[in-house]
Amino acid sequence: MHPTVNIAVRAARAAGDVILRYHNQVDLLTIENKSINDFVSEVDKTAEKAIINEIKKTFPKHSILAEESGEILGDSDFQWIIDPLDGTTNYLHGFPQYAVSIALLEKQVMAHAVIYDPFKEELFTASKGDGAYLNNERIRVTMSNGLQDTLIGTGFPFKHPQHLDCYLETFKAIHPHVSGIRRAGSAALDLAYLAAGRLDGFWEIGLNSWDIAAGSLLIKEAGGFIGDFSGRDQYMETGNVVAGNADVYKALLKKIHPHLTEDLQR
Repeated sequence: MHPTVNIAVRAARAAGDVILRYHNQVDLLTIENKSINDFVSEVDKTAEKAIINEIKKTFPKHSILAEESGEILGDSDFQWIIDPLDGTTNYLHGFPQYAVSIALLEKQVMAHAVIYDPFKEELFTASKGDGAYLNNERIRVTMSNGLQDTLIGTGFPFKHPQHLDCYLETFKAIHPHVSGIRRAGSAALDLAYLAAGRLDGFWEIGLNSWDIAAGSLLIKEAGGFIGDFSGRDQYMETGNVVAGNADVYKALLKKIHPHLTEDLQR
């Protein structure tokens, strides 16, 4: 494992300790509404501080983009992108599908990634050019040929209700051609599961960069493809994501594109 990934793993485990400490006491937590259907708890904030503290011990000059703290300026060649608890709503309901997501962008290239599920003790890691791993075992995307018999992950645009009708049209276009569609509530884990071959494909509207960053590298290093709804690499900017192996990726794009509103085609 790359030394930088070791630092990220240490940070992710520190956040995971915070998350597990409170997972049976969520009724005691202070919870705030950031916006419609977007919650933050003291666990999110404490976990994020734990991550930042670990990173700053080794890389005090690196910049950081974190979901709760925003942007912490530093060396612009190195930016950590952090989601301390992806799947907060799941966590607050005792639904065990959530994760810590940490990625490092080096000179605008995604270089290292860690996604950690503390409840299941599953650690997904990747470094550019070195492959993707789950608990130190190499992982690969599936070899599915097209959409038939596939299991596809997705996420509802609950933070962007203006896109719901469009999303439902894409759902209806994909649904008849696959074996199943799953909406588990943590985009970071969905992308990690795709890299590990547990899902064949994935699409979602309106994600944030910290939801996508680590998972995008895992997918690429596991032999998969990820892009926006036009098949470009602008998913970090648009927040619109399609992913899968080569065949599934192309098939999903073909099904989705005819149903997009003009603003989602940009």
